[in-house]
Amino acid sequence: MPKQKRIAVLPGDGIGPEIVEEGAKVAKAAGEQFGYTLQFDFGLVGGGAIERLKQPLPQETLTLCRESDAVLLGAVGGPRWDRNPPELRPEKALLGLRKQLDLFANLRPATLFPGLAKSSALKPEVLDGVDLLVVRELTSGIYFGKQFTEQTERGAKATDTLVYEEHEIERIVRRAFEIAKGRRKKLTSVDKANILESSRLWRKVVDRVAEEYPDVQVEHMLVDNCAMQIIRRPTDFDVIVTENMFGDILSDEAAILTGSIGMLPSASLGGGDRGLYEPVHGSAPDIAGQGVANPIATILSVAMMFRHSFQDDEAAKAIEGAVTDVFASGARTMDVVSAGELALSTEELGDKVVEALKRYHRDPKVPVEAMT
Repeated sequence: MPKQKRIAVLPGDGIGPEIVEEGAKVAKAAGEQFGYTLQFDFGLVGGGAIERLKQPLPQETLTLCRESDAVLLGAVGGPRWDRNPPELRPEKALLGLRKQLDLFANLRPATLFPGLAKSSALKPEVLDGVDLLVVRELTSGIYFGKQFTEQTERGAKATDTLVYEEHEIERIVRRAFEIAKGRRKKLTSVDKANILESSRLWRKVVDRVAEEYPDVQVEHMLVDNCAMQIIRRPTDFDVIVTENMFGDILSDEAAILTGSIGMLPSASLGGGDRGLYEPVHGSAPDIAGQGVANPIATILSVAMMFRHSFQDDEAAKAIEGAVTDVFASGARTMDVVSAGELALSTEELGDKVVEALKRYHRDPKVPVEAMT
């Protein structure tokens, strides 16, 4: 009997509709091959929702997400809305979805696919074997603290508060330990404990929880040092756990390890199976509508959807294997293309992944890399 799943699809702004179309196409293909009946229901979010409904996160969109098994999001934002007041900024939709759905754990993997080392500014020998995962706390910290601007005798004064409660730190740290236990058993906790009181609490909680995971090697690292070491020695990292803003910045920095920010997927998870899946990159309005955006981050986010929301690691590995196959064959979009290589369109690369996925499923005993 087919496994029925409902996916809330939020294309968003800029290149969002283009990359989400390819992600949904791959999800449909994987669903057909692995016995799913997938229902895709579309909703407005971000700038488009502001234009049509005067709010970045309409109630009907939030209800759709709550009633779905998973959420597939493109991207939101653009210069068109930069002058809007804070409550009418597209980014408010992201914060609202995360908070309202209680998606406190953001997983952002950075893996170098075969043949893409030359797309990075780093030396190939530095990149060889890169496979790290940033676990970012997503519903607290400075992004969710009190924000206000007031007038003083010297002019405007802006305030942003960074607040963490112990239980908020513990649940994300515990999630990171569990993940590290199933990987290479190394956890790097990133903070700014030499300056911030919230980071000192963070470090205490990590040390306390670490006692329950004696098989996991733990190290503390200040965020500024971590920013340097990710570039200097990226293969030394396995799982990185950190607070909201640090995780946002460090995971974007990790894009250089993969060749392009168009390669970075993410999963935002809570306590249950439902999650929100989106590329790490933004809406890229400068290339919107040109058919040149890299859909791989969205497609890999779909793989994470099968793994975390549908509990289907086999389907997830098939999608990831198909992407590996596509890059091994030399297919590229313009952001990772090298001199002498032909850049494919967004749609063409998505089609290549679907073709590779079908070949993988037909004979799963044959390594995907061998199917060219």
